[in-house]
Amino acid sequence: MKQTMLQEKYPIFFAEIGKRETSYGSVGEIVSFLQGKIAENPKVQYIGLFDHYAHTRNIGGEINPDIRAAMDIIFCFGIALPNPQVLAVRPRSIGIADMGDKFVVSFLEAPMKLANDAMESWVKGLRNKY
Repeated sequence: MKQTMLQEKYPIFFAEIGKRETSYGSVGEIVSFLQGKIAENPKVQYIGLFDHYAHTRNIGGEINPDIRAAMDIIFCFGIALPNPQVLAVRPRSIGIADMGDKFVVSFLEAPMKLANDAMESWVKGLRNKY
């Protein structure tokens, strides 16, 4: 996992996972893996999927030609609601892009260590061939 600032203001974590490093062969298979991880955790609520690639294509938007598929899986840890402002950083999502020879999996840093640790563990679990 790497951490960086996207557009100089969004702290993100991301992993580039070569297709030879994982048993998952598609964005859909990775989504299924992540749905399983979400279901295993009683403190996480699955919300849905967003096919970012299809949406952008359907509205005539610009897509990097190296991206073959792109989806977001949306969920919420939400174990506390200390103030109304925290709603601005919820729910969470993990994005998965198929780049041909690799997957790029990314998420925005959460304001909760528990959430970051879980998401990082899930993403690291995708690299399952050694």
